[in-house]
Amino acid sequence: MPINSFIYPAPSTPSAYSVANSCRFNDGDSPYLSRTFAGAGDLDKWTFSCWYKRSAISSATQRLFGAGSNNTTIYFNTTGQLAFYDAALDTSWAVQDSSFRLFRDTSAWYHIVWTLDSAQAVAANRVKCYINGTQQTLTISDPSGNEAQNFTTAITTAAEHFISKRPTHSTGYLDGYLAEVCFCDGQAYAASDFGEFDEDSPTIWKPKDVSGLTFGTNGFYLDFEDSANLGNDANGGTDWDETNLAATDQATDTPTNNFCTFNPLIPNTSITYSEGNLQVVSTSGGDYKAAVGTIGTQSGKWYCEMKASDGFNGSDKGCGIYRLDNAYGATTGLGNYTTGTTWSYSAAGYVRTNNATTDNEATFTDGDIIGIAMDLDNNKLYWAKNNTWINSGDPESGATGTGSYAIVAGDFYTFAATVIDDGAEDPVWQANFGSPMYANSSDAADENGYGAFEYAPPSGYYALCTKNLAEYG
Repeated sequence: MPINSFIYPAPSTPSAYSVANSCRFNDGDSPYLSRTFAGAGDLDKWTFSCWYKRSAISSATQRLFGAGSNNTTIYFNTTGQLAFYDAALDTSWAVQDSSFRLFRDTSAWYHIVWTLDSAQAVAANRVKCYINGTQQTLTISDPSGNEAQNFTTAITTAAEHFISKRPTHSTGYLDGYLAEVCFCDGQAYAASDFGEFDEDSPTIWKPKDVSGLTFGTNGFYLDFEDSANLGNDANGGTDWDETNLAATDQATDTPTNNFCTFNPLIPNTSITYSEGNLQVVSTSGGDYKAAVGTIGTQSGKWYCEMKASDGFNGSDKGCGIYRLDNAYGATTGLGNYTTGTTWSYSAAGYVRTNNATTDNEATFTDGDIIGIAMDLDNNKLYWAKNNTWINSGDPESGATGTGSYAIVAGDFYTFAATVIDDGAEDPVWQANFGSPMYANSSDAADENGYGAFEYAPPSGYYALCTKNLAEYG
């Protein structure tokens, strides 16, 4: 199975294991977790497992787990490879195949397992890595080949350990989401101990319950289910200390329910993405660009909210929807294409499509929340300002389409926002596709119980996530 295969939800059966929460790491905040082990564990046998959804693809390293002044780390290197490195041994093992496998899918969850069992007689069995259930081919940088039998590293010594930080350095912070972080001291587990292929869709790798595993002296399990204590060890051990992480960094975007985010892989050098790809801002003046969602759909009824966070002064800074087969790419603002492929409601109150203004509604400004209801069963589109639907719209009116705007039928659409620096202020959009980066005054879920919105979605409309897509998309 390709390592960038999309991780869809497990079947909705009573026995299916569901991951409730993840933790959002925004590298601009320098976030990390740390803990100093009271004593050494098994120095030559351990297993680290986590699920990770990348947000940024950059030349900077991103550290998953590491320890000690010897800088033993599991990390993404500057070329995008996943690697394991130990400074004392001056050796690194990198995931590799004939094309130098890279991790650049920001819409998918990856399951990563690294196992050390240095007592193995066969050198190639001493360090193993699995991605989405499949053991990987590793290359080793040491010219002499694999390290000697029974070698040890700084991991599980009586030293400070870090998640999302390079040991003894203020670098290497993660940019993305972590879930189901497990460390099993004294055990050399395989990927099948943490996940399994789906019975009905055998190319889909999904998590399974890890509560029956042996965690050992320094083992831990971070499930991120306590927003007030994101470093809580659900295995009952010593909690991890949180640095630059807040309750709002708890997310419901998980490997069993993957939520839409903005897509940084669409080539737009004038947009800065942050906060798990839920916040976008322009980086160049006078340049209209569209920030586009990672998940598109051709049918169903979908709801999201866009918060006009800052920099909205009544100009053409809008949000709406984007047709994913748009031949223009995302190179101009929503509504400005002449092919009817995008629709926008702007801070100036304009509703635009086909590069023309079709309606003039209420303006909006900093702090306002714009609801978007996309009905692809009836090809209708609706916007609300702070829960009041513009144009007297009624998203629940079905084929009647009361107060709606017509969508071109038959194509895949996603939610999107216009990003522009107009020389006055840089507008900051904060998207809520159901797993927001900010606290709502009160959380409202859709009728399936998914999502946390400021306002209740209209009846029959759902958060754009994989569990809902499996049923309605």
